Amino acid sequence: MTEPPQPPNQPPTPSGYGHLPGPPQQAYGYPQQGENPYAGAPAHPLQPGYPPQPPTVPAYPAPGLQPPAPGTPGTPPKKKTTLLIAACVVSALVLGGAGYLAFGAGDEDPKQPVAQESGDAKPSGSPSVDDGDGSGPGGNQQTDLNAGRKQGEDKVLWLKTTKIDGPGAGVATQGQWVVGDTVAKTVGKTIKGYAVADGKEKWTITFPADVCGTTKRTTDDGKTVVLYEDGPSETANCNQLRMVDLKTGKEGWSKEVAKESAFDMFIDPNLAMTGDTVTVNRLTRATAFRISTGEKLFGSPSEGCVPGAYAAGNGKLIGVATCNDTDMTVEVQDADPVTGKKTWTYRLPKGWKVARVYGLDPIVLHLTNAGTKENSIVVLGPDGKQRTTLSGEGTFSTECSVSHDDSLQGCATAVVDAGTLYLPTKADLGKANEIVAFDLATGKAKWRVPAGEGRTLEPLKAANGQLIAYRKAEPDQGGEVVSIPAGGSTPTALLRHPSGPSAPIESSFYSPDVDYSDGRFFISTTRLLAQDKDEKLLMVFGK
Repeated sequence: MTEPPQPPNQPPTPSGYGHLPGPPQQAYGYPQQGENPYAGAPAHPLQPGYPPQPPTVPAYPAPGLQPPAPGTPGTPPKKKTTLLIAACVVSALVLGGAGYLAFGAGDEDPKQPVAQESGDAKPSGSPSVDDGDGSGPGGNQQTDLNAGRKQGEDKVLWLKTTKIDGPGAGVATQGQWVVGDTVAKTVGKTIKGYAVADGKEKWTITFPADVCGTTKRTTDDGKTVVLYEDGPSETANCNQLRMVDLKTGKEGWSKEVAKESAFDMFIDPNLAMTGDTVTVNRLTRATAFRISTGEKLFGSPSEGCVPGAYAAGNGKLIGVATCNDTDMTVEVQDADPVTGKKTWTYRLPKGWKVARVYGLDPIVLHLTNAGTKENSIVVLGPDGKQRTTLSGEGTFSTECSVSHDDSLQGCATAVVDAGTLYLPTKADLGKANEIVAFDLATGKAKWRVPAGEGRTLEPLKAANGQLIAYRKAEPDQGGEVVSIPAGGSTPTALLRHPSGPSAPIESSFYSPDVDYSDGRFFISTTRLLAQDKDEKLLMVFGK
């Protein structure tokens, strides 16, 4: 394979590791052709014969009625973009003479709230103290979801359903957070908090218009920031920012995110959080604010290489910038979370863009080249120098949900810890996939763990030297939460979801958002049909 030209003073870039069957997912750097201005639209073309929205599935199985099996008519196709690693180019993928430098997590300022992934906080397990909305655990289902539980299976703790009427495109329900003894979920212009133990409603926050941008991260004291629209019209801008306390259901500061140039367009904006900083990323610009006060910290520069998006985590911030040169070159920059000042840059070769940021400590980037249909996953050291490039055999999933999450840290089910990247292989219908662990020091695969006959494994998070993964449910078999040891040996089941009436519900969540926290598994939808019919929203499993 022909190597792409290299920018000055950069290490060699691999020739990709395979070809996509079509154009890659939207990459960051400059505006893409055919940009979809509708945040709620599907991020992929629907196949002929499929409806534009997910099928209506009862909130509980009606007598004699089961949801259609995946892949059958009336079921939305699974959205996958495949990342192909070709064995014939493995030798070309590994950079010679560049060693990976292991380094620890950055220290956070103990006086500031620290952003973390939702679900890391330990819920107390206490039920709600109020009477809720009268639906009780599990909403209004007429079926015992734990009926016929087999030996060794755990329980459905509750199922929450909702009935709303909305536009033909449905209603987005992107946000889900587990904080303390509360799980919070967005629906249209509201965020509702439910007790994790019994599903009783604890609080509701109502915004003036629909919530249009969220981040899974929260501060260490349970706060997050969301974007909502500046009005109810179809041409509304997603430029209103508000801080909310997810533990108490209280609202904090609000402000409008001002344009930073005449070309600043709020198309599919998204958020990134770390420490006491949140960035509002959009097509060509990004603005940072202090989470605790709402004070503006910095914006994108007007000249040079201009960041349009930031990725955040572990006390670190990196920007993806487009340079004002003839090739519209893309540059990755570190950034001080308070000032935005950079100390290093990593310039990509002509034609290459950043599709995803899998990790920030170390920095793991998924790069794409739309012209050559090539992909590469590279690891950068703390100085911004390219250290290693991943190589291995397999077809890897970078699944993206219907919520059109084009953020730098969205879509892909990839997990990074101190020295390992965990990626799932593509799950073909009726066939098992694998999770592959890549050593970030060498770029080589360390181990592979199969999902089991006909099953699909999806990484959730790495904790205490182990990987936590979700073995997805099937219509006749409940899902499982498993722990995979650092060496990749046989997984241990942490939760075994029941395979009775609940299995077809669990398996039919459309492009779900999932969390595992303190022994409970949370799964919710990211879009409702909103046709004034009862729909499943949020389901919780536990012991």
